[in-house]
Amino acid sequence: MSHLDEIQQAILNGRLDAIAELPVPESYRGVTVHADEVDMFEGLESRDKDPRRSLHVDDVPTPELGPGEALVAVMASAINYNTVWTSIFEPIPTFKFLRKYGKLSPLAKRHDLPYHVVGSDLSGVVLRTGAGVHNWKPGDEVVAHCLNVELEGPDGHNDTMLDTEQRIWGFETNFGGLAEIALVKANQLMPKPAHLTWEESASPGLVNSTAYRQLVSRNGADMKQGDVVLIWGASGGLGSYATQYALNGGAIPVCVVSSPEKAEICRKLGAELIIDRTAEDYKFWKNENEQDPKEWQRFGAKIRELTGGDDPDIVFEHPGRETFGASVYAARKGGTIVTCASTSGYMHQYDNRYLWMNLKRIIGSHFANYRESWEANRLIAKGLIHPTLSKTYSLEETGQAALDVHRNAHQGKVGVLALAPEEGLGVRDEELRAKHLDGINAFRGA
Repeated sequence: MSHLDEIQQAILNGRLDAIAELPVPESYRGVTVHADEVDMFEGLESRDKDPRRSLHVDDVPTPELGPGEALVAVMASAINYNTVWTSIFEPIPTFKFLRKYGKLSPLAKRHDLPYHVVGSDLSGVVLRTGAGVHNWKPGDEVVAHCLNVELEGPDGHNDTMLDTEQRIWGFETNFGGLAEIALVKANQLMPKPAHLTWEESASPGLVNSTAYRQLVSRNGADMKQGDVVLIWGASGGLGSYATQYALNGGAIPVCVVSSPEKAEICRKLGAELIIDRTAEDYKFWKNENEQDPKEWQRFGAKIRELTGGDDPDIVFEHPGRETFGASVYAARKGGTIVTCASTSGYMHQYDNRYLWMNLKRIIGSHFANYRESWEANRLIAKGLIHPTLSKTYSLEETGQAALDVHRNAHQGKVGVLALAPEEGLGVRDEELRAKHLDGINAFRGA
């Protein structure tokens, strides 16, 4: 039996106190991209680039454990858009991030390799902790958020997202969560929600924390009761959490989706005001270079029809180029457009008259700091926010999972099993789970 097998069996048999005594494997399987393949999709449109070609499952050496760090045995992980971007080498190959990080210090040099182990979510068990780690020990069941910070300069000590050396783990650093072992900083760790399986608890991390900061936190839109919140992609990885936060916080979500099936998911979450943009056939762009303000107006009229005359107080933006002009137009006077991504393109265009003359605000929001991530995970652990896992793949099928997300052929979040041999394992609080089973399973089979 290999060292990894011993670790897996100890976890599955509940012998977590034995983890500290088991040897750490010298290598493990991880999902990687290769530096010598960054040109493999040259000449192809983004939509035609296939992550199944670029994502590999390789045996890689276990990295050296540094001060303030932890090695985690990964039971499950999940797919995010940053893994898709990594796999198609857009907007730039992530090896540029790893090279830059590698110049920071001799310890950071570990990350600058000709392969990149990807993934920004995990649930698992702590294997080892480095010098100076006091809050975590081998055998602890954990999830990880993806903020990697150095905090040696002053800028990050008010909000760690402003640290000059802030990075996203598994995207701008190496040794990510789509693997059997992951390397994280100890201040990325949070308790695993006891009522969830490994794959369920792995899936919220990045998107749940991002949605919390973007919508709830004072660093984002600072949502309050009664706010009308327009949510693009309301059944997707980000939008499904935004919808839950709006409902939990006494706001009124207006959910924008692209099919009747996605609309039904939003209804399962409790939303009532839904726009099927495909059925309405909105065409915000006349051509590649010119938008159609009449379509913005038609869209705004639809929102007011649903809300009884109210424009959105907050627009939860992440599609980017395709929708941003409509978002700026649709927000009410004095309203807020808060953006965290640009999945349809980074170069936004909007009519600035609707922004300045109506005193609207655009807020940039990127992931979340440790406190925000902790609060978001605490709401998951209490059963107040639920995972949005729809489907789970094996580690060997990660390329297909990423392709599904790339082509938007998924709902909510897509999970990946690592050391967990099957779905349904890892539940410690059956009583709490039973109370929330419908919410936990809302996206299953979608």
